[in-house]
Amino acid sequence: MKQPIPQYRKFQAVTWLLCALLMSGDALAGPREQAKRMHDRLAGVPPSNAVLDSMEADILAGRPEDAAATAMENSAFYNVTLKNFVTPWTNEEQTVHAPLNDYTATVIGMVRDGVPFNTLLSADLLYIGDPGLGLPPYSMSNNDHYEAMEDQGIDLKTSLVPVQQSAVTDLPASATAGIVTTRAAAKAFFSAGTNRAMFRFTLLNHMCTDLEQIKDITRPTDRIRQDVSRSPGGDSRIFMNACVGCHSGMDPLAQAYAYYDYDLTAERLVYTPGVVQPKYLINADNFKYGYVTPDDRWDNYWRNGPNALLGWDTSRPASGTGAKSMGQELENSEAFARCQVEKVFKAMCFRAPGNSADRTQVDAMLASFKNGNYNLKQVFAESAVYCMGD
Repeated sequence: MKQPIPQYRKFQAVTWLLCALLMSGDALAGPREQAKRMHDRLAGVPPSNAVLDSMEADILAGRPEDAAATAMENSAFYNVTLKNFVTPWTNEEQTVHAPLNDYTATVIGMVRDGVPFNTLLSADLLYIGDPGLGLPPYSMSNNDHYEAMEDQGIDLKTSLVPVQQSAVTDLPASATAGIVTTRAAAKAFFSAGTNRAMFRFTLLNHMCTDLEQIKDITRPTDRIRQDVSRSPGGDSRIFMNACVGCHSGMDPLAQAYAYYDYDLTAERLVYTPGVVQPKYLINADNFKYGYVTPDDRWDNYWRNGPNALLGWDTSRPASGTGAKSMGQELENSEAFARCQVEKVFKAMCFRAPGNSADRTQVDAMLASFKNGNYNLKQVFAESAVYCMGD
């Protein structure tokens, strides 16, 4: 006697069939489906029929980037897609579940306005809410201004305005360093510690590399601070074969932050020009012959050796003073530019570049990004177009 197929088996078969159909979507998706997919990924909300008609027409006419531009006209591209894209950069937990802040708002404003993204780590720039909205004023000591924007559902597409950081903070223009000197970044990465966290998370978020990936034990050790033991656990081999790999390059670069701190009591960024923060001099007895930080001079020892592959701009000086010039060193590297492109590709395609076609596309977008004055919004459009048939 033939046994009936159990209900769960029937459900399983239907599920497999649906998955197979979804996985073959690129073969089935016509211009209208591609337009819908593009809008969903850029804006995260369904398009109206009129918008969908317009985008479909652009795709049929061979103008898919115009269709992407239409999708990015939706406020949700700024309020949702970009906010979720940027927020993990603003905290050590790398969570999206954090309130709007000056770091996130500044990146969103830069993308909206096409501000060259290779000024992210050095510009005297901040985006705040329109003063005419009756918001609490921007403060170096709290996040009320941005939380009020979020609580009131204010449209970031129309309400963010650019100002000079030096105009709304007590930082001189020479001490501003883009998102590095925002309150949110200071709270996350200058708080306590030794300011190495700011350097590490800047590498992680904006050059898509962590210290473990770029360890180089061949660089000079003369700038490694006193707080790093030269014989951890009583074994100097650990220092020479492990610690040196990060600290020999990181410490001379992180010295650029020597005048910055985050005051946990006042809840604000502190800048002391000419005076090295005490955190740079802690634990001096770990190795009293180590480097004693005298100022905020930085040097990039990674210009030579294997980390030259990060693509430093050799037309620029390999040393300088302060966070601004060190930010320029990082943001003008090939690794910085490629990192932005790959992050956007992943956000729009829901996957990292994984085959030769993807890598060719990333290379093309990288060239477009650099030749287009580092306009990140264009990278969103090109990535969405490439993956609209996925």
